[in-house]
Amino acid sequence: MTTVFDKLQDWIAIPSVTGAEHDYAEALARELASLGFGVERQDLAPGRFNVLARTDTAPSVVFCTHLDTVPPWFGPSETRDEVRGRGSCDAKGPALAMIEAAKRLLADGESRVGFLFTCGEETDSAGAALANERLAEPWRPRFTIVGEPTGNRFAGAHKGVYKCELHAHGVAGHSSQNVGPSAIHELVHVLEKLLAQDWGRHPLLGPGTLNIGEIRGGVAANVVADRASASLLLRAVEAPAVTEAKLRAALSAHVELARPYKSYGPIEFHVPRGHEALAVAFGTDAPHLQRWGKPLLYGPGRILDAHTDHECVSKRSFEQAVHDYAATAIELLATPEAAQ
Repeated sequence: MTTVFDKLQDWIAIPSVTGAEHDYAEALARELASLGFGVERQDLAPGRFNVLARTDTAPSVVFCTHLDTVPPWFGPSETRDEVRGRGSCDAKGPALAMIEAAKRLLADGESRVGFLFTCGEETDSAGAALANERLAEPWRPRFTIVGEPTGNRFAGAHKGVYKCELHAHGVAGHSSQNVGPSAIHELVHVLEKLLAQDWGRHPLLGPGTLNIGEIRGGVAANVVADRASASLLLRAVEAPAVTEAKLRAALSAHVELARPYKSYGPIEFHVPRGHEALAVAFGTDAPHLQRWGKPLLYGPGRILDAHTDHECVSKRSFEQAVHDYAATAIELLATPEAAQ
């Protein structure tokens, strides 16, 4: 007899690393169509598309998670207590739990729910940005439940992201002479200031933190460096403009801030009554879905297992998520619009 965990393994067995979401997206589209949902494929690039699904009723609550996984892909396996494989908790487990919850809602006569499954969350959230840009009637979401592995707890907030590069410029010369300036020396002085910087504090998320992920530059130990660069990622608890102002204040005449290519401030989520808010540090598609109503963040599995070579989701966590997704949707649908 086929079980829901067999289906999860079937979906895990479909590789869907970022950029190659097509086959898994088609599997989700077929599943949703078989349940009576009208399915729309929203093209992002050749072979890549978001999956949107709704009944004949305009969706008021939307279930949302992403189609892509991180590399490398590895296939599914099952034990008595858990399902393993790439995407089991990030985020094919949440996707299937959402669909199972929707089945229960439909069986009880509730049809005001929809689905949004996005491309590219693991890199640039391009699918979410596209869905936000193209949101149109009859979609009028009041709430969007974003599925990520939160250990079956509702997140109250997650940190923002400010990602950029610093480029330093110097003058090449013989290291025995008083020449330069050295691009590396200039860069190191700026990085020292940034590491000492106060990046703000959030009441739930705590302090902002800076990671200097890469430093590159120079050609040899006995040559003054004419160029150097560093890549930075800040887990932000302040608005991007505040973060950028602090970065720029630390720069020197020989170090410039390259244009940031991913930045947003901290995101706060709706937490259903009776639940304690969880703070998480990882990012989601939520910052790119500003037109999709109030966001919630919840899912089965643990973030500590995501992106690992032992990725898994426990069956108990999955079953709890099905219940919580359905119960939360019912609560949200009963919320008067004036009380949002």
